[in-house]
Amino acid sequence: MTTRKLIGSIAFYALVAVIVVFSVFPFYYAIVTSFSTGTDLFRVRYWPKSFDFGNYESVLGGRNFPRSILNSIFIATTTVVFALFLAVTASYALARVRFRARGLLLLMILAVSMFPQIAVLAGLFELVRFLGIFNSPWAMIMSYTIFTLPFTVWVLTTFMRDLPVEIEEAAIVDGASPWVIITRVFLPLLWPALVTTGLLAFIGAWNEFLFALTFTSSETTRTVPVAIGLLSGASQQEIPWGPIMAASVIVTVPLVILVLVFQRKIVAGLTAGGVKG
Repeated sequence: MTTRKLIGSIAFYALVAVIVVFSVFPFYYAIVTSFSTGTDLFRVRYWPKSFDFGNYESVLGGRNFPRSILNSIFIATTTVVFALFLAVTASYALARVRFRARGLLLLMILAVSMFPQIAVLAGLFELVRFLGIFNSPWAMIMSYTIFTLPFTVWVLTTFMRDLPVEIEEAAIVDGASPWVIITRVFLPLLWPALVTTGLLAFIGAWNEFLFALTFTSSETTRTVPVAIGLLSGASQQEIPWGPIMAASVIVTVPLVILVLVFQRKIVAGLTAGGVKG
């Protein structure tokens, strides 16, 4: 290996190390802080002096936080199911069925994601009240599905366009209906894209705060981000930093585990269609 290549490799790995530390350190410091109590919270420590689980006991022993976790799990999971079902059927029509203005329709679907949440908050609030689902999980599920669909439809449409046409033609010759083609032919081939879009939709629904705060009014229907936000006190001295850090770690760990478990599927889904042989 030449000196230039060696220097380049060292610089590359040094840059990767800096990026990893910059990305992971906030979460690591949150973990360290979550094991601190009292005045130790305001002392800079890069390793916990002692592992005090008092903050975790305070959060998990609370009356409403475990219920908020269950609410978030139900809302995020149901959002993923609805979003993927609608996205798979829509992507089949956009990728395989020929009709006028197909490209324009796909661009319009993508354009929906360009609107910020605050711009449509008032309209969605009136729709939620009209449907009678205010202060219920279905208000968040409906709004999250609306904002998740553009991305899922776009990714699945791109992925489905790259699937061989011969597979579909063979299924049609065998008498398969469009529903059979979607569920038994294309769906097994779409797993990388489904895992990618489903996980990103789950993370988006799990972390969403604005709609969850606006469409709920009782403690029993709140999601985890709202529950964490309401842990803070009225002044800087009253903010329970320890329980907030513990709650943040509890909420983040499941997402980290999901990403680590499905990382290969995620990479395959994100790079699908990027290279054609």
